[in-house]
Amino acid sequence: MALDKMEKLHLEDKMIQTELCELEGIPLTKPIYSIWDQVWNFKARPDDLLIATYAKAGTTWTQEIVDMIQQNGDIEKCRRASTYRRHPFLEWYMPEPSPNGYSGLELAEAMPSPRTIKTHLPVQMVPPSFWEQNCKIIYVARNAKDNLVSYYHFHRMNKALPDPGTMEEFMEKFMAGKVLWGSWYDHVKGWWKAKDKHRILYLFYEDMKENPERQIQKIMKFMEKDLEQEVLNKIIHNTSFEIMKENPMANYTKDFVGLMDHSVSPFMRKGVVGDWKNYFTVAQNKKFDEDYNKKMADTSLVFRVEL
Repeated sequence: MALDKMEKLHLEDKMIQTELCELEGIPLTKPIYSIWDQVWNFKARPDDLLIATYAKAGTTWTQEIVDMIQQNGDIEKCRRASTYRRHPFLEWYMPEPSPNGYSGLELAEAMPSPRTIKTHLPVQMVPPSFWEQNCKIIYVARNAKDNLVSYYHFHRMNKALPDPGTMEEFMEKFMAGKVLWGSWYDHVKGWWKAKDKHRILYLFYEDMKENPERQIQKIMKFMEKDLEQEVLNKIIHNTSFEIMKENPMANYTKDFVGLMDHSVSPFMRKGVVGDWKNYFTVAQNKKFDEDYNKKMADTSLVFRVEL
């Protein structure tokens, strides 16, 4: 392909993606907005497993754990394709002829059952067929401060997302819910409420860091899988941050080249609890806490911001 044509495509990538449009008060990328009717009318199957999270809350980690459980700890099978190909990202859409073209919908529709699908949608925007089919859903929530910091760095390295500006500016947007996929507060609270009515396993990132074995056992039980201790140990090891950071099928270094710049910030950055302390000033922390306490006053949800 001629160089100028390639540059034009990369420019189109950038232009297509960075604008957000609001749908029912939730900011989405323009391409997602353009196919929303198809997303909403997606036909879930009874044996679909949905992994739902707010962005940068441990999604890829959970996907890898689930895949390892499904493949009975077979590492080779888990490396059959990149994460986003193994588990279609339901609403994500980047139109062709972009070199980074992708349709989670098309991928999911073409996939044989049982499917594992990923989404960052808030609970009220999940296609109704998932509820109608009584699908199992695993939701992972991460404390707001670490989630914000991780999301900020993800915006810095991912050209498909709007420029985050300074940490201060991004914090304001995050607190106001003016970021892609909307308000973190509404997201975690909405799914927390839904777990009482639906087959939802609600997990916390901090618990997964503190005791991966216990949380993986919870996931196995929820998936109705019984694996030997030896296989469980293998899963714990291979889904550790250190191993996954080096796994090209999970760390996005082989995908979306030109779109994700790992030299700015790696996709798998630190994966720790409490990193927010390296970024929040005393004044920002005070302001954030006051706002947080107001927004979380109406829920029984409790998060740990350090271990």
